[in-house]
Amino acid sequence: MTTADDLTGLLLRRRQSVYVPAGPGRSAETDAALVVLEAELADRGHLLTAPLRRALAALTVADLAATGRELLAGVDALMGSDRGHVPLFARFRDVPYQHAHDRYTSVVLAHLTAQPHQPCMNCAGTKARVRALMPCAHLLCDDCHRKEQDWGCCEDCCVWYACQVCEKRYETDGPLDPWLDTGAGLGGDGGPVLRALRLGAPGDAAAELAALLARRTPLNPQDHDDLVLLLGHADPAEAADWLPEAIALRESKALALAPLLDRPETRALVGRYADTATDVLRILAVRSGGDPDLLEPPRLRGLPRPVRRELLALLDGFDFRRLTEDMARHPRAWKRVGEILHPFEAAHRHARVALAFAVLRGTRVGDGALGEVLLNEAARHDGVRLVGDRLRFVTWQSRVEAALGRWDVTAAADLLRERPGELLRRLDLLLARSGAATLPEPVGEALAHALPRTAPGPLLGAYGQLRIRSVPGHRRVFFPRGRVTKAFAVPDHRPPLPPLIAGRAGELIEAEAVRRLAAREGERYDLAVLDASLADLPVPFAERASAASLVAVPRGSSLPMPADSENVRLFLHWLQPKGVRVDLDLSVALYDDQWRFIGLCDYTHLAYAGGAARHSGDLTSAPAPHGATEYLDLDLPRLANCGVRFVVPAVLSYNDVPFDELPDAFAGFMAVEDKGRAVYDPRTVRQRFDLAGDAKLRVPMIVDLRTRHAWWADVTLATNGVDHDVWRYREQLRRLGNDLLDTFRPRGRATLWDLACWTAAARTDGEVYVRGRGHVLWGYRRAPDEPRADFALRVRDGWEPDALRAEPDLAGRRVLLALLHGELAAADDAASGTVYRLYPGPVDAAPLERITAGDLAAWLGPAA
Repeated sequence: MTTADDLTGLLLRRRQSVYVPAGPGRSAETDAALVVLEAELADRGHLLTAPLRRALAALTVADLAATGRELLAGVDALMGSDRGHVPLFARFRDVPYQHAHDRYTSVVLAHLTAQPHQPCMNCAGTKARVRALMPCAHLLCDDCHRKEQDWGCCEDCCVWYACQVCEKRYETDGPLDPWLDTGAGLGGDGGPVLRALRLGAPGDAAAELAALLARRTPLNPQDHDDLVLLLGHADPAEAADWLPEAIALRESKALALAPLLDRPETRALVGRYADTATDVLRILAVRSGGDPDLLEPPRLRGLPRPVRRELLALLDGFDFRRLTEDMARHPRAWKRVGEILHPFEAAHRHARVALAFAVLRGTRVGDGALGEVLLNEAARHDGVRLVGDRLRFVTWQSRVEAALGRWDVTAAADLLRERPGELLRRLDLLLARSGAATLPEPVGEALAHALPRTAPGPLLGAYGQLRIRSVPGHRRVFFPRGRVTKAFAVPDHRPPLPPLIAGRAGELIEAEAVRRLAAREGERYDLAVLDASLADLPVPFAERASAASLVAVPRGSSLPMPADSENVRLFLHWLQPKGVRVDLDLSVALYDDQWRFIGLCDYTHLAYAGGAARHSGDLTSAPAPHGATEYLDLDLPRLANCGVRFVVPAVLSYNDVPFDELPDAFAGFMAVEDKGRAVYDPRTVRQRFDLAGDAKLRVPMIVDLRTRHAWWADVTLATNGVDHDVWRYREQLRRLGNDLLDTFRPRGRATLWDLACWTAAARTDGEVYVRGRGHVLWGYRRAPDEPRADFALRVRDGWEPDALRAEPDLAGRRVLLALLHGELAAADDAASGTVYRLYPGPVDAAPLERITAGDLAAWLGPAA
């Protein structure tokens, strides 16, 4: 059962939007209370944009108090500061009470001093300088100051200035006077950025639902839970209005269709969208309270007779070969389905379904009416044969394996041509078995047929595999499908693919990606700004078991450690269930540049190398209501000077209680300047992720102190016994870290940089600018006769630019922004378009459509 509060928190997290009810109008009491709310939000690293502030100012004091409490609670939950974070050992400083107005001003000035790229609260972003007004400290850009200034002389010849955010007027001597002095230290880089909160619109929830249903890459657990919540608020009776034309993800399809199965007026929609037998199985699993991933199928609920008839008719319309193979993938679950569908009762009407169940069950074929129906139907399908008194079926998969086993590339290519996704998944194996130095003709023909019909996942997966298969000597790391992410590695003894054949196949895939994006219906752009740092972010994979996190970092990403601080504070917070003691431990294992273990910092060793790593103390229980918190401070330069190269943080459940049994558990890290203050400051939180799943040891990342980068791992390790600590698992952590970096460093997957370059080249009619190649932007313009795939190659590989610019002119243009940090602001609210960013910034307040990495990949969907 979902509530309005759940939906409010979802929109705050996903869109930074806040819904505000209509109010009677502004009053002096509300203005005073609003200043207090602004100060509280600033303490949490958030500010109000002008439309949201005006809506709040129109509320009564009582309504503002209620709305403000709800907003602060939502922000605290988002940042992880909704609980008391008191470590075992801590040094606290008494902070004298300040008036709310002074507190807000000091917080804003501190942010501006550390990081000048903040959003203008009036226009939601600008390329002009943003400064704080005196004395209200509202952030305003120079453009809005000049455009909206309210100069005039009263009878006393005083000059006045009006703030465009709070509309208060202040006496001043001239246009340069209203600004607060932020000191001479502006120009710092990498400091905390205030997150802009926007006024919510009635259609925000519907827009998020549509975006999630349109996703073509697997949903992570957070997106999955959000989709379930949004579907709970959607009216099933109006499903025909809010369901899209197609739902690419099978699991999302099941979540959306399961509530419609028992409603006669919407049951027809199930047949319209479900096009495989596995779709039907997923729908039945969700209807019975299970998960559509089918990892643990639930006990299925019975079906009314009308529903059984319609499902049998739906299954009977599928291709028999696909129907039988789908059932063979989940035999136990389908046998349970047979118990509630009773397929043999209507065998004469649905003979194809009856035959599929007979093959699945190994039913004996007798001389009765059922046996006659089954034998007659079997005679209509190739591959079905009678072995003794039982029917057997030769699957397509077994024929492919047989062809590959005898190295018959032509036969294998002909078979794989029928299923484009499988062809792309096995493309590297097919090319290796060919033994050719150039692309073999049978494989080339099959590939040309398959490419326009392949979903984004296999397309991008094959592109990445072709990259890494031409580089020998790496270990293969596998991430098995499951509720938690585990990894295991094996030596890669496969010979590398010849660069010529791998390069040619990769060019075909790249050309197909650009062609799809160019042909896609939708907006085109006048200008694009891309961040070259996106090359460090792979396209998300194995997302089904990813941890729900504040920043959705794809596994395998390489991200710079905070540049504004030499000190990183890891944190861990958990709350134990009633009557159960839970002891979690925050630890780090330290290795040199040859991955030799040289030390640790945990509850057994509270300090390493005189404080280069320091633990806050071991808490062994976390009773309600506040739970327990542990910190671990890392002085990165001192650790590097001590011979440490790799730092592997780990969270362990000492007494072997799985994370999914805890009502609340999360971890993350902050960038801190003062190591002495053991406090949880939400403004400095760079990453926060939930601890979930049936696991007792999680490794979030691997830090390389030489490059000052962190590789996002988000994996779990298998454990045994009890009394877990990092010393006991130091060897497993060494192997895991070495194997993961050996896999991640060669960038053996398509990246968000690839996607951004393809999209910009395909859908931008003007300039494409690249950041991160020096102090200026590198500009590219496509020649009239230049193929778009060649243009994408020029941008991606850093060819000589056509022009250099200090800043792009975005005013009044449709723009595509693909950024690592959201500090690039739109010129004014006349700019429109689309933005992807990993980390928040002023661009969040701009009137641009924000998309995720999954949305970028979804644009590669094949034409219907």
